[in-house]
Amino acid sequence: MPGSFPIRRKGARPGDAPTDRIERASGPAPGAWDTVLVWFMRITALFWLAKSIASWATILDVLPGSRPFEIEPFGRQAAIVYFAVVDAAAAIGLWLTSAWGGVIWLLAVTSAMTLAVLTPQLVPMPMPLLVFGLTVVLMYFLLSWLAAQEAR
Repeated sequence: MPGSFPIRRKGARPGDAPTDRIERASGPAPGAWDTVLVWFMRITALFWLAKSIASWATILDVLPGSRPFEIEPFGRQAAIVYFAVVDAAAAIGLWLTSAWGGVIWLLAVTSAMTLAVLTPQLVPMPMPLLVFGLTVVLMYFLLSWLAAQEAR
């Protein structure tokens, strides 16, 4: 086209690796704690996916014997929708073992625990489930720390 400028791209020199590749550079083999952390994240992801599906089942009123979603108080409806979305995103991120997945998951866990303690009418959670959530978070931090120490 007359008057247009061609797009300049840095050309790769012969023998250089392509710059548009997304594979990770080959590094040291993962250690034992790194493998344990990956399995922990994936198992946790399955639980959080089930939690998200349960929230969606509540929204869609497919659980037999439960109260219809429409008659729930507005604050409880908002909490259910929030956890349906956040738990699903956290489960995907944990399954992919990405850093953002851990962050979203920690947001989901801490917000659920905070709401359960401060407003139990919105997110009723028995004490054993709160202790379990705190234990899972502490295990995640411990395994992350052990994997980082092993990588050094």
